[in-house]
Amino acid sequence: ETCLVTDEVIDQIDSLAELAPVHNHPHALALRACKAVIPAGTPQVVVFDTAFHSTMPRKAYLYGLPYECYTDLHVRKYGFHGTSHRFVSGELARVMGKPIEELKIVSCHLGNGSSITAINGGKSVDTSMGFTPLDGLVMGTRCGSVDPSAVDYVEKKMGFTPDQMTEYMNKKSGFLGLSGIGSDNRDIQAAASEGNERALIVSEIFAYQIKKFIGSYAAAMNGLDAVIFTGGIGENAPEVRAAACSNLDILGIHIDAEKNLCRGILKEISTDESKTKVYVIPTNEELLIARDTLALVTK
Repeated sequence: ETCLVTDEVIDQIDSLAELAPVHNHPHALALRACKAVIPAGTPQVVVFDTAFHSTMPRKAYLYGLPYECYTDLHVRKYGFHGTSHRFVSGELARVMGKPIEELKIVSCHLGNGSSITAINGGKSVDTSMGFTPLDGLVMGTRCGSVDPSAVDYVEKKMGFTPDQMTEYMNKKSGFLGLSGIGSDNRDIQAAASEGNERALIVSEIFAYQIKKFIGSYAAAMNGLDAVIFTGGIGENAPEVRAAACSNLDILGIHIDAEKNLCRGILKEISTDESKTKVYVIPTNEELLIARDTLALVTK
């Protein structure tokens, strides 16, 4: 959970560098640097992106690996984008005028990195990213979920080291690898509108995977009150939202085509008859971090 920075907290973040090499060690360095230059006694606060997902039950976060991989190596689903999912679900409850404790929500944070979270009563009960942000949906340069044996097969066939294979899946796959065009959804959609076959494939896969997560999380929560679209793509790509929500009559999801033409604003885009409401909600992780910080330092 959100906490004040101490030497022990910094050391603990740094000790987890191996689990998130791009994030944890650089953050520890920055925290130490700030501590060295700001006046003594000035509070620093850390807000953890994984914290929102700490409410997931073990049936959601454990993998089918031997149990000692969890107990000894800490291999489990952690989830990411938690700050964003927490912010937009709170905003949804506010605009719907309902207590968040009464809502079953699927939050779709879609951008260069994408994750979808099932939020039941204000708590994360499952999410698409896993041990690392590589899992789940196909993304800008990340492959998303892949059969582990396919990873082993490609690594051997390409003559990659494990580190090279990790880079291949993180930096050269996803929209970029599938389309051969680039990692930006705007470029993919523009090419798809001109009939580019590989761009069309990317668009179809992305929308199909979003749709599957919405359906599976509705099943996991035994109901669904609302779907949220947020993040760079979620807020600004009407065509992605329309495709992801098409043919979801079984969940009572119906998009209003005209309402859906919005970009970057908070708006309900479902029809009046739609049993499950669909909203575009711009995320604001910085604001939530500021709120957490204020609440903690003024206690």
